[in-house]
Amino acid sequence: MSEELLVDRRADGVVLLTLNDPARRNAMSDAMTAAWREVIADLRDDAGLRCVVVTGAGTAFSSGGDLAWIAERGEVEVAPLRDHMLGFYRTWLSIRSLEVPTVAAVNGAAVGAGLCLALACDLRYAAADAKLVAPFTRLGIHPGMAATYLLPEAGGLPLAREMLFTGRVVTGAQAASHGLVNRAVPREEVLDEALGVAAEIAERAPVATRLTKAALADGGQPSLEAALRWESLAQPVTMASDDLAEGIAAQRERRAPRFTGR
Repeated sequence: MSEELLVDRRADGVVLLTLNDPARRNAMSDAMTAAWREVIADLRDDAGLRCVVVTGAGTAFSSGGDLAWIAERGEVEVAPLRDHMLGFYRTWLSIRSLEVPTVAAVNGAAVGAGLCLALACDLRYAAADAKLVAPFTRLGIHPGMAATYLLPEAGGLPLAREMLFTGRVVTGAQAASHGLVNRAVPREEVLDEALGVAAEIAERAPVATRLTKAALADGGQPSLEAALRWESLAQPVTMASDDLAEGIAAQRERRAPRFTGR
């Protein structure tokens, strides 16, 4: 595995992924992108996986995509650029294909595609002084990596418009007030906060958690009736599981449940 992406598999089923190129503020290089593709593919097939946490090494979460290659190539054509960027976007956003909850520990600056990676996670916890910014138009480039979808989904359309039109910086504390992140905490507490939430998720019934994530995908069910139809199918699946019997027994016996995912 590339040294640019560290993988820490924990005994409780939580996996910590650390973008590890602090000298370049964890820019998403080709090597890091290739490593990410491989790791997400492995995690997708991991039956024991319960939750994934993503953070950055050093003082930044990620400075986003590495655009130096565009300057180095000189003149470029649209078709190959489209293919290259679409592959890049899909690789990093593949974290949304995981069936388990994902958590971003935004320990510092999250810029452009780096911000989009954080927004692609189910939950986000940020350093109060972290800088979140979508600087695309300031650079003369259209937003990418689904920024025009992820920002409105997480923070609402008014905030998305302001961030994308102006490229202004939003701090972690400001992001929390808009709902762009779940909570802002002191920088030194960010990873512990995220790992603590991940540990709580890992303790819950795996099948019920995965089905709940599916129910909430892409903003949740489109209507009340759709929610009722989904739940009338998904809830019986969990009612027939060993985990439900264990959950009821644990509650009766006043102990922590030992869920197995069966």
